[in-house]
Amino acid sequence: MRRDIVIKNAQSVLTMDDERRELRAVDIHVKDGQIAAIGQGLRITNTTDFVDGSSCIVTPGLVNTHHHLYQTFTRAVPGGQDALLFGWLQTLYPIWAKFSPEHMRISALVGLAELALSGCTMSSDHLYLFPNGSRLDDTISAAQEIGLRFFPTRGAMSIGQSLGGLPPDSLVEREEDILNDCIRVVDQFHDPNPSAMVRVGIAPCSPFSVSRELMRDAALLARDKGVYLHTHLAENDEDVAYSLEKFGCRPGQYAEDLGWTGPDVWHAHCVKLDAEEQTLFAQTKTGVAHCPCSNCRLGSGIAPIRQMRDRGVPVGLGVDGSASNDAGNLILEARQAMLLQRVSKGSDAMSAREALEIATRGGADILGRPECGRIAIGKRADIAIWDANCLENAGSWDPAALLLAGPTKVKHLIVDGRMIVEDGHLLSVDLPRLIDHQRKLAEGLVG
Repeated sequence: MRRDIVIKNAQSVLTMDDERRELRAVDIHVKDGQIAAIGQGLRITNTTDFVDGSSCIVTPGLVNTHHHLYQTFTRAVPGGQDALLFGWLQTLYPIWAKFSPEHMRISALVGLAELALSGCTMSSDHLYLFPNGSRLDDTISAAQEIGLRFFPTRGAMSIGQSLGGLPPDSLVEREEDILNDCIRVVDQFHDPNPSAMVRVGIAPCSPFSVSRELMRDAALLARDKGVYLHTHLAENDEDVAYSLEKFGCRPGQYAEDLGWTGPDVWHAHCVKLDAEEQTLFAQTKTGVAHCPCSNCRLGSGIAPIRQMRDRGVPVGLGVDGSASNDAGNLILEARQAMLLQRVSKGSDAMSAREALEIATRGGADILGRPECGRIAIGKRADIAIWDANCLENAGSWDPAALLLAGPTKVKHLIVDGRMIVEDGHLLSVDLPRLIDHQRKLAEGLVG
């Protein structure tokens, strides 16, 4: 239930507003799902909930722009732990083929719970396989149960091994069926309103698992429906080599040729985008979901985020699936993004504040949600509150440099004016019971 909330006397507020203001000792009034007022000593008489912010760092809720929530069942799978992307996929496809709708729902619950506890208020999801009657509906119901703002994308694979693709034929779908189900989920679930808790995108999996025709048809359908497009692009050297061999061009040109550039498109990874492709994305305002931990785990490389941002490419942050990241902690992902740019470009290549900006308003913007990702009057009340009086932060001279010292789990989390995490505890589900349920289901997948 949504009630008025006042965060009292917040120690530090990193607003990520248009001026990137950092405020001290202020109150934040949340009313009807929006930020109603910000200031010192606010006098609110009809508020039922007060949150003590005197030892807290307050930020916009983090935004996760790329995930495969179904993968929380396949963390640290033997045979895939040391493989590159294509070998990793070939190890995991047969396991994923066993999934049921219940696997999809429980895995999404676990993944979203993990995100919430790491300060995430809005997450996308890229679901591109639908074995044994699974549907996008399964993950949407999980997000509604957890209470996060959700941007599921209806993915797809249509080119199986018998036609030269990577996935087994058992996991691909007829392209006509794919497009029809895209229409169904958009019509049933997509909410274009600024306060929307669910929006839906269209997301063929990758250039090596769908046809050119499906990519083009998906783009046409998305523009007709007024929804966003998402896919994987230029993830590693194998990905680029496949594009050159099969299509005679680099991934950026392939995307451009098929209508997959523009402010309504965001691509995951983009580790291997060259300077020309980065310029194309900057000029067309095509977004990039940066997934640093997954890119490290699979040996894909370090995405050139410093160069992308300097050229004007919109960049957000993603944890990617838990089969290639093994974790789903978004604040740690932001830290990793900062550290990798420093490894590749020097210690001044990315500040803690810039990485946090990418993880908040950066992600909200590439998902088309400028009403989220910043703390300002009139914006949606998606707010993360971090305990600065914790072990990790002890001795920090600059608590607002959150990614340098921590904490790495949120104290309170507010989504659209509703308290989702309170004193470090997720309110919407019985977490120990959920974990035990997932453990038992995971045991059934082994062997």
